[in-house]
Amino acid sequence: MIIVLKAKTSEEDLKRVVDLAKSFGFETNISKGAEKTIVGIIGERVYERREVFEALNCVEEVIPVLKPFKLVSREFHPEKTIIECGDEKIGEKFQFIAGPCAVESRDQMQREAEFLSNLGVKFLRGGAFKPRTSPYSFQGLGIEGLKILREVGDKYNMKVVSEMMSPEDLSLFEEYVDVIQIGTRNMQNYRLLEKVGHSTKPVILKRGFMSTIEEWLLAAEYLYYHGNSQIILCERGIRTFEKYTRNTLDIAAVPLVKILSHLPIIVDLSHATGRRDLIPPLSKAVVAAGADGVMIEVHENPENALSDGQQSLNFDEFYKTYDSSMELIRVMEEI
Repeated sequence: MIIVLKAKTSEEDLKRVVDLAKSFGFETNISKGAEKTIVGIIGERVYERREVFEALNCVEEVIPVLKPFKLVSREFHPEKTIIECGDEKIGEKFQFIAGPCAVESRDQMQREAEFLSNLGVKFLRGGAFKPRTSPYSFQGLGIEGLKILREVGDKYNMKVVSEMMSPEDLSLFEEYVDVIQIGTRNMQNYRLLEKVGHSTKPVILKRGFMSTIEEWLLAAEYLYYHGNSQIILCERGIRTFEKYTRNTLDIAAVPLVKILSHLPIIVDLSHATGRRDLIPPLSKAVVAAGADGVMIEVHENPENALSDGQQSLNFDEFYKTYDSSMELIRVMEEI
């Protein structure tokens, strides 16, 4: 249930609404806009108490929330959320998150970070623990990979992004990374979501490759409910009958999520297509659709990559993709 307070409501009146909700055993979420304040109230049979709140002089309107996801919904939080990661933000301007699928060596990551940082990329991605379909595929460097990421990230003043697979690894990720990524296979790993929900680190939550948008937003609700509101949604393609691409990019998910939720949304173009030749044109499509950023796998020599080389751009390809996307962004800002 949403309580819309009248314009210029005092802090004392706001406290009265929150205290009343808590007296019924409900949880609250406060969203302050330029003109009005909204109090989201969550609890069993909460709407049955609506008349009590409607009787308060400071309340303008009481609105039921019928969607199963509450905290991440646009109704609960009309203003868009900006995720702060140190001195960088996601949701305020278009961001590129780039780097290899897997951390292979310190020298490799040094060259990657130097190239990307010189372009202006602020977020460095790299897999240290790799969830591979085959047990015979490269599984990543583990803790050593996280240490390498942190080292080169600090050297080139880049924020580090890496995927966390196990709840037991939270302390490691809080020490070495700036943004925790939850992969498609773990989108509904509720024990992992609960654990990361207690972290203060921003989280990239990838959509499950067989998941609906509602299921995806409910997974985000788990993180938010357990205390972590620093959530970045990531569309990464869904599985369909199409065989010419690794997955099918659901480009409509970008504007739809913007309507349904206040959380920022980025797109992982590498996993969405599985083909490096489709990434440059789709990067511009993602910009036009209103995404807050893209995630792209970049490798100095994709043909020799230990993981997902077929969907990784080489340095020259990424430079051209970055440059054309930034040009489109500049054009759109002038319109």
